[in-house]
Amino acid sequence: MASRNKKASSACRVISIFNLLILPVAFHKKLIHHLGTGTPVSLSQNGIVHENVKMGSDGESDQASGTSSDEVQSPVRVRMRNNHHRRISNEDINKRLSLPADIRLPEGYLEKFAMNSPPFDKPMSRRLRRASLSEIGFGKLETYIKLDKLGEGTYATVFKGRSKLTDNLVALKEIRLEHEEGAPCTAIREVSLLKDLKHANIVTLHDIIHTDKCLTLVFEYLEKDLKQYMDDCGSIMSVHNVKIFLFQLLRGLAYCHRRKVLHRDLKPQNLLINEKGELKLADFGLARAKSVPTKTYSNEVVTLWYRPPDVLLGSTEYSTPIDMWGVGCIFYEMITGRPLFPGSTVEDELHLIFRILGTPTEETWPGITTSEEFKTYNFPQYHAEPLVNHAPRIDNDGHDLLSMLLQFEAKKRTSAEDAIRHSYFRSLGEQVQTLADTASIFSVKGIQLQKDLGKRSSAYPESSKSTKIENKKGKTGN
Repeated sequence: MASRNKKASSACRVISIFNLLILPVAFHKKLIHHLGTGTPVSLSQNGIVHENVKMGSDGESDQASGTSSDEVQSPVRVRMRNNHHRRISNEDINKRLSLPADIRLPEGYLEKFAMNSPPFDKPMSRRLRRASLSEIGFGKLETYIKLDKLGEGTYATVFKGRSKLTDNLVALKEIRLEHEEGAPCTAIREVSLLKDLKHANIVTLHDIIHTDKCLTLVFEYLEKDLKQYMDDCGSIMSVHNVKIFLFQLLRGLAYCHRRKVLHRDLKPQNLLINEKGELKLADFGLARAKSVPTKTYSNEVVTLWYRPPDVLLGSTEYSTPIDMWGVGCIFYEMITGRPLFPGSTVEDELHLIFRILGTPTEETWPGITTSEEFKTYNFPQYHAEPLVNHAPRIDNDGHDLLSMLLQFEAKKRTSAEDAIRHSYFRSLGEQVQTLADTASIFSVKGIQLQKDLGKRSSAYPESSKSTKIENKKGKTGN
């Protein structure tokens, strides 16, 4: 009996990923709250995951499939009653199953799908949807060709790969599953949140593959991260390109914050850039839905250089402003080519912050003088220095925006929504303010990157509009 229980327990350690993709958003938030400790957990024990959900947030009923069994039969084997046969196109299936436009469907799949799918004006069951995706090739390792190794972390290894379904490059994030502990909570958070985040400036999660030893997340492939981009151009970015990248960062972040999602780990290495110059937020392993019923989070979040002073001093009650401080640090790093506060310890980090922004007082940060953590350090009384002294290439509007981002008191930091409407971005035109969520900033006529002078060669054409803007200010992009 003990042996049987042990096997059952082992079989339930890792959540069914396809179930995760169709669970309601409210469930994801409860799941993320349950995983708030930041340690690997077993997910299917104690009844956390239930297969018999009757109706999800997508409005698709399991009952529509005509079966209540957990056994999922292939849609090409199950003949459903459908008296409304009509010719089905690739576009119909792509829309029905939310597939990429350039996908290659298996031979004969159109006819099989038409024969077994319910009418298009009827709901499609989750089981049939999952089976249809599996029939096409989703959720299978053999669908992807592994190419080069891109990097390795504590829980995961990332490879460059190619999809046989679209022939496009992909990034394969392989997350090792510990036999006793199951999937790390960072992986579950990333899947849970990315499932509901569809935006031009957020990396796209294409597929999920689950085996006994590994959980593989299949992402769109982007050529480099912002850190690599800055290194490639000798840390001398065009100020116009800085503006375009910053706008995209804020745009993606505003979308997350509207949906009550905090990224909590903003840094140049987690901002990916493709050959078009599109910047996308990535690595949501530390992200958190802030609408869960608690205000207490871990203060061991955000890489040290981009961590706000309130969190450095031990605050565990925070919201969207935690990300805005990081945006300010990244803005400064792009415009100057060097990190703003490259501390080696928490004390060193705070020391660097106060040396530039001034040691906080009751006037600049109400309540700080009563903080036991702050009093413990006994910092010298520094006077604030104008940020423009450290970033001479920044204009007046840019200096104003940077100052609004680097506020000691969290509630005084500007929001991402307000920041993208700041006068600093006026030169990009009004159309960038009304883009659809999934539309790229480069779909706006006249918006393009220009060559960074620190870069020996560049695939990005110079923009005559941006060149005029910078020449007018006496700048040439350096």
